Amino acid sequence: MSRAAPPISRFVPVLPYLALAGSMLSFCLGTSLARQLFPALGAPGTAACRVGFSALILLAVFRPWRRLPSRADALRVMRYGAVLGLMNLCFYMALRTIPLGLAIAVEFLGPLTVALLHSRRVAQFALVAMAVAGLALLLPLATHRDALDPSGFGFALGAGLFWALYILFGQRVGHVPPGVAVSLGMASAAAIVVPIGIATSGTALLSPTLMLVGLAAAALSSSLPYSLEIVALRHIPAQRFGILLSLEPALGAITGVLLLGEALSPRQWLAIALVMIASAGSVLTGERGAIPA
Repeated sequence: MSRAAPPISRFVPVLPYLALAGSMLSFCLGTSLARQLFPALGAPGTAACRVGFSALILLAVFRPWRRLPSRADALRVMRYGAVLGLMNLCFYMALRTIPLGLAIAVEFLGPLTVALLHSRRVAQFALVAMAVAGLALLLPLATHRDALDPSGFGFALGAGLFWALYILFGQRVGHVPPGVAVSLGMASAAAIVVPIGIATSGTALLSPTLMLVGLAAAALSSSLPYSLEIVALRHIPAQRFGILLSLEPALGAITGVLLLGEALSPRQWLAIALVMIASAGSVLTGERGAIPA
């Protein structure tokens, strides 16, 4: 007579999804906090503060020098970290002139492309199309009075490109212990972003008050989200991971309303509904057994 599985084992398949949801929520909250640093530090300085503190936190927590990867894996982790740093820098540059929810929506074109490239079934293409329709509603046309700033739009597109590469490169370091990958990756990101921030913000980065805000923003918007995402990437297929991330523009828009006072139009609320339906549908139509036990 076989024994019943322990109750906790029933929740193991959903743990990667909970990790991804926690990652997105933490990112939106941390980014809203980081925007408070823009007047004093500017976008590059804020990005440097966030990435630099995140690297220090992750290195202290995971101490990757105890389990250093091979040379080949170290190069993969550095590549993963480089696109992580550039993604952060471009995203913060976009936030200078674009609201949070809209910046995330434009940036999402990167992972959405990953989702499309991995789609195989008609239902999955339909869900991707629904997500595209929702994102299109979040992007004002040039003829609209609320058209996006061109430079901000360009930086958001750049962040989307690096986000797509982040997903692909993150999967290629999936066999590296998560703590080692994310801590060394963030250190590589800091090596790129921090010098740029120092060059643009100078001694303003040394303000104790700003450093405390930056530390909190780093923990919420980088250290915790990327630690959770590297776990999710190990267990969620790329196609499903990409569509599930369509929740993030909705979370960003809602966070912008609640914390930053950013107004949403009716068509933007419709877009939120479309991307959430697409996200839920991607799980319902996913292949059985696609997630390792």
